[in-house]
Amino acid sequence: MQQENSTHFEIERRFLIRLPRAGFLTANARMTEIVQTYLLSEKGETNRVRKRCAEGAYEYTHTIKHRVSGIRRIEQEQLIGEAEYEELLKSADPQRRTIEKKRWCLDYMEQTFEIDVFSFWSDRAIMELELCDEQQEIIFPPQIEIIKEITDDGRYTNASLAKAVPYDDI
Repeated sequence: MQQENSTHFEIERRFLIRLPRAGFLTANARMTEIVQTYLLSEKGETNRVRKRCAEGAYEYTHTIKHRVSGIRRIEQEQLIGEAEYEELLKSADPQRRTIEKKRWCLDYMEQTFEIDVFSFWSDRAIMELELCDEQQEIIFPPQIEIIKEITDDGRYTNASLAKAVPYDDI
């Protein structure tokens, strides 16, 4: 398998939203199933492997992230084969559970919103948007009800959700 390496700044904002009605997502977004496992890592970094399935095709990635600020991270991502993925799983962090989610990609006003729906919540989801720069204006789809911005709330990172799930009142 050809391996692709990518290192770049990731700039994104994240929002806790009310779970959109299933029919809306099915009619307006593309869905990918994601299985994400966190690996043992150095302090200050997040190390994970991910298996994605879209339309029956699987893709495996290994990603290491270093936080620069709440909104900006350095991300190193590598496309890997299934055998390397299985080998890396042997280094899974025993303090974190594997995260399984459905990611819905919703295009709106030349922006792509990623809505992650988790089985442990029945009333909320996480929506994120990767930005070109930190000052970029966001135009939200009117069908999405934002509960609050969680960009700087570490409890809502996927790595944190792998340890404990917050159930704030909404």
